[in-house]
Amino acid sequence: MPREGDGKTALVTGASAGIGQAFAELLAARGYAVVLTARRRDRLEALAQGLADRHGVKAHIIVEDLADPAAPARLADALAAQSLSIDVLINNAGYGLPGSYLKSPWADHQRFIQVMTIAVCELAYRLLPGMFERGWGRIINVASVAGLVPSAAGHTMYGASKAFLIRFSESLHAESRDRGVHVTALCPGFTYTEFHDVLGTRQQMRGIPRFMWLRADQVVREGYEAVMRGESVLINGWTYRRLVWLAAAAPNVVTKWVTGRAGRSYRKT
Repeated sequence: MPREGDGKTALVTGASAGIGQAFAELLAARGYAVVLTARRRDRLEALAQGLADRHGVKAHIIVEDLADPAAPARLADALAAQSLSIDVLINNAGYGLPGSYLKSPWADHQRFIQVMTIAVCELAYRLLPGMFERGWGRIINVASVAGLVPSAAGHTMYGASKAFLIRFSESLHAESRDRGVHVTALCPGFTYTEFHDVLGTRQQMRGIPRFMWLRADQVVREGYEAVMRGESVLINGWTYRRLVWLAAAAPNVVTKWVTGRAGRSYRKT
């Protein structure tokens, strides 16, 4: 039977684990050829082989570190060299930078901004013209509920970067929808991935109630369906939709106090 992704190709950044890997699995299952990019070649090769075996799709890998300012251009050049036209872009690569703002050297913050915002914008800029030319395209920028609620101490740049992605996605969607391209900011809350293991905050996260945790496959399925419907922002799960509504409805001083108290239980400062 034909699948909706037949004849189309998707690029997934940060594809080697977590939400990125779940996106690669979903897209391959729906018939898209996939281009997987991340820093870890061994993981990419294993994932690409598994997707090809399970779903009968072409799976390409391009090893890149998006913290390098030249990486998005190299990635676009590599796609062109292989005659790969990207119909679906999943900007998922990202990480957290724990601790107070001055705890990390500026070079670390600079790399963080490069991965979390500049690379996202540049990849969209480089791949959007082809989508316009073909009259069809989908872009999902993986943001976070953290971009929709007041931030607490620690992870100073994280919420700010996610808020940027949300506003960027809304505007780009408004510009692009009449050209057949949908753009969605995907806003999950706490999700079962390697994210907190990499940060070294797994122990602190044990205090988060189970009902607040999301599964990566649930997050990506909802995100994919949202971009297909043409929603510019999607908040995953009723718990987080209600949380964001309450944050908007409550007086700002109350919201800041609540997020500040909650933040101390799982953030390094």
